[in-house]
Amino acid sequence: MTPREGMMTGKTYTLLGADRSPYESVTPGILGGHRGGRIYGRLDCPAALRAIAKGGYVKNRVFFANEAIAIAAGFRPCGACLPEKYALWKRSREAAR
Repeated sequence: MTPREGMMTGKTYTLLGADRSPYESVTPGILGGHRGGRIYGRLDCPAALRAIAKGGYVKNRVFFANEAIAIAAGFRPCGACLPEKYALWKRSREAAR
């Protein structure tokens, strides 16, 4: 759905902003996350989909418009669906110690 289509149908999506505050958008988020673990990843992440299938995760699920916003909100990449980005994040944390 394009932003214009969203405006025409009136459909909105609740996304999380860089300040961790929810906001309404006519464009769906491209990344999902877990508020409790402060993890973000692809919407088709196998780990997230398994957790959802088991009945968990959903009440803490958040969505982001892009990766920069997820990072600014304090979320880290998922090790399951974004292994390269997770490895970089982990190395940067270890270097900061």
